[in-house]
Amino acid sequence: MTQAPSRLETADDLTTEPVPPTGRRLRRVRQTPRSTLTRGAGLSLGIAMIWFSLLVLLPLAAIVAKAAEGGWSNYLHVIQDDQTWAAVTLTVSQAALVTVLNVVVGTVIAWVLVRDHFPGKALLDVIIDVPFALPTIVAGLVLLSLYGPKSPVGVHWAFTPNAVFLAFAFVTLPFVVRTVQPVLEELDADVEEAAASLGAARLTILRRILLPSLVPAIAAGAALSFARAISEYGALVLLSGNKPYETEVVSVRVLSFIENGSTASAAAVASLMLFVALVVIVGLDLVQRGVAGRG
Repeated sequence: MTQAPSRLETADDLTTEPVPPTGRRLRRVRQTPRSTLTRGAGLSLGIAMIWFSLLVLLPLAAIVAKAAEGGWSNYLHVIQDDQTWAAVTLTVSQAALVTVLNVVVGTVIAWVLVRDHFPGKALLDVIIDVPFALPTIVAGLVLLSLYGPKSPVGVHWAFTPNAVFLAFAFVTLPFVVRTVQPVLEELDADVEEAAASLGAARLTILRRILLPSLVPAIAAGAALSFARAISEYGALVLLSGNKPYETEVVSVRVLSFIENGSTASAAAVASLMLFVALVVIVGLDLVQRGVAGRG
């Protein structure tokens, strides 16, 4: 009588992972290879960090150090000053409103330039970059002639808080358009058509296909737009009138401190705006990561 093969002699068990005496199955630990820099990559990284430090890190550290010269009490006194706080509030609020406007309008303009075809499309694509090339003082003169006291369109916004919004909107127009446009060009419209043919609603296509790809670009453009707006000066010199408590922005307030010889006060206001910009940039980065992760 032939004896049945034992468990270890079956073909299926030849590939079975051995079980240790404790009864627990062994786990294979994958070791991630350590990345090493070549000489060329290390040299390039060193040059980049030195250049970045000279242009960005050291000046920012100098501003913070200069703001700390007068002590914490002087810093709070400058920040809590009514005129300074009015300038900060006006600048941040108008920059936030312009950023929201650019997110909506800029995305729509980018969509039209990529997905639609119409006469004059190439000309519109070129005009979008005009705020990049035009000196801001010239932009202020153009806006003043159009929306000033003798406005040909009947809109008299010069020397009012609306002038700040108008100047910010003009200088920040291209940012969201130029960050979203390349992403839209890379998206395949066939994927959207396939999802629609399978019964996906437009809202589902927008939430699951378009937004995960577009939100990082929109967030990057919004961060650039906000940072550019809070630092604007040239377009506001002629247009806003620089009235304290009404149309004075942070950049003008900082210049007034410097002209009066109070460099520490100017650095204190600059450090506050640096903190505001970092908070907005980090917040937008968290938003785009969350949306992209849910896509």
